[in-house]
Amino acid sequence: MTIRRAVEADVHPIVAMLADDPLGAQRETPGDPAYLKAFEVIDADPHQLLVVADRDGEVVGTLQLTFTAGLSRLGSTRATVEAVRVRSDQRGGGLGEQLVRWAIDEARARGCALVQLTTDASRVDAHRFYERLGFTASHVGMKLAL
Repeated sequence: MTIRRAVEADVHPIVAMLADDPLGAQRETPGDPAYLKAFEVIDADPHQLLVVADRDGEVVGTLQLTFTAGLSRLGSTRATVEAVRVRSDQRGGGLGEQLVRWAIDEARARGCALVQLTTDASRVDAHRFYERLGFTASHVGMKLAL
């Protein structure tokens, strides 16, 4: 299994994974051209890194890393892990852990002071997963839909 930067051909398998759960099924529309436009923006931004887990030429997992510079913490950069997904037939084999550990290593290599993420309040299994990897629920996340 290889973790590599996503390319345009990976967009459809990534979106399929995003849509393959109860929350994603409500908000994603596989096949919509908006995803390709979004990919172009992400791919062109040096502060964004969209990756896939590739097993024998098939996309079996994904995540996005966002690098945010800030003045706090002595001007540190934070890495935000987003949209971690593993294809349903590949779950339970440690692939999600490999992806997140890879993201932590990448953040460290880029000089980030911390790695952060949010996870939907309803994803209790995901909370346990991230806690097992050393993440702590230290903040309250809030959203405003526009």
